[in-house]
Amino acid sequence: MSRFVAYAALCRAMLLGRLVLTFAAVGIGLRLIDDPWRAAGTLAVITVITMVQVSVLGRWPTVIRWRLCVLAVDAALMIGVLVLTEGGLAYFCYAAGYAALSGALLGNHGLLLWIVNAGLGLAVATQLLKTAGTEAATSIVAPFVLAFPMIFIVCGIGAAVVTATLARYIDASVTAVAGAHHSAAASERARLARELHDSVAKTLRGVSFAAVALPNLLRRQPDLAEQLASTVSVGADTAIREARNLLSGLRSDVLDRPFPDQVRRVCEDWSDRTRVPVRVATTAVEPPVAARYELNQILTEALENVARHARATVVRVDLDQYDGNLVLTIRDNGAGFATPAELTGLSASGNFGIVGMTERAHAVGGTLRVDSGPGTGTTVQARIPLSGAAPVEQGSSRRAVHW
Repeated sequence: MSRFVAYAALCRAMLLGRLVLTFAAVGIGLRLIDDPWRAAGTLAVITVITMVQVSVLGRWPTVIRWRLCVLAVDAALMIGVLVLTEGGLAYFCYAAGYAALSGALLGNHGLLLWIVNAGLGLAVATQLLKTAGTEAATSIVAPFVLAFPMIFIVCGIGAAVVTATLARYIDASVTAVAGAHHSAAASERARLARELHDSVAKTLRGVSFAAVALPNLLRRQPDLAEQLASTVSVGADTAIREARNLLSGLRSDVLDRPFPDQVRRVCEDWSDRTRVPVRVATTAVEPPVAARYELNQILTEALENVARHARATVVRVDLDQYDGNLVLTIRDNGAGFATPAELTGLSASGNFGIVGMTERAHAVGGTLRVDSGPGTGTTVQARIPLSGAAPVEQGSSRRAVHW
């Protein structure tokens, strides 16, 4: 479809160029014409024809599929112009445009049409030569006899070359876009696979192990089997909740929305739900798509941790840009906790949310730092490289919002 649109646009440009050339040629020789009103009428007819052709190609570019039909219609119009002008300048300009149009639509396969067109032009010029006086024929008509047949062929070849170049450019552009789409799709599949493996798959694996052991326990230890059945039920509910959270995370980030607006939207929704005020200050910056998703999830997880554990009365969220890095900081004035130095220590202490946020930051080449202490609140800071990100708009300022 894109190729048809491009071809149609090229053909419209050629039609309009032919119209301009016809106006220029006839206008220059208007004083030499015996009947200027007839010339003006001819220009009016050619203008109407061209506007109709341009409108059809603009509204229905797929008519280019029927190239021979398009050329046949334009050839019939060219013959009409020939009859109307009796071989005047308008005809020769129209015929040159027809040669260019056939070159654009047929490429080098239009050679036969160029030759026929040149032969018709030669015949018309010869007839003018016969009807003109000898001296006038030598000075005025003879150049048409020599020049126009060659000009028609040159116009056809030039249009064919331009169209071939355009076709190669379109093919290269389509290939580049398709490659980008495939790369994005592969990245998205890898991310979804990681999300499913890290959450739902692990939970379902535990449910599966428990379910396998359940039949034997029913025969040997009914009481333990009842507890295990309860564990299976809880695990299934957990898997459902994790899947739902994953789908909610996929839907929560609208890529058409600027990332600072997305940060404010997440904070506003969380504040409305928890009744904890959030102060947000953002800088106009747009991270890469993969980093954007992970930052959105880090922000969501950090706010959920505040709601579950911190007992905070105020939260501050900052989105900044420093030294080629995007820095997302979430601070609260809550209870805080003692932070182990290693991820293994965090896992052992039950802080799986921090472990998950750290893995998300690492997945896009960034880092995550957590500073906290009993009674001193908690600060979560994600630092992500901005390579491949959209540049900051000139004149943009830091924006602060409070809920």
